[in-house]
Amino acid sequence: MSSENDLSAGHHGYIDDKNQYLQRMKRIEGQARGIAKMIDEEKYCIDILTQVSALTRALQGVATGLLDDHLKHCVLDAAKLSDDAGLEKIKEATDAINRLVRS
Repeated sequence: MSSENDLSAGHHGYIDDKNQYLQRMKRIEGQARGIAKMIDEEKYCIDILTQVSALTRALQGVATGLLDDHLKHCVLDAAKLSDDAGLEKIKEATDAINRLVRS
């Protein structure tokens, strides 16, 4: 999903780690399928909750990695262009952090 606010067309901060992110997301997808299977097989509640917790931590790891990449690339690049562009990217990052904290 591309934002109109992208400063460098088609190049996002995570691009150098894209394959790692894709691999992590495939593992997360497998974890989610595993949880669905556990529910379908009526496994013990606590065992399912343990897997949900692991899945949540894995997603949080992806989110914090993307946020770090965003700060180091997108925010830094915007700040080099102008104060206004930098402040706009900082607001985007702050809003994203607020969404992550609420989730």
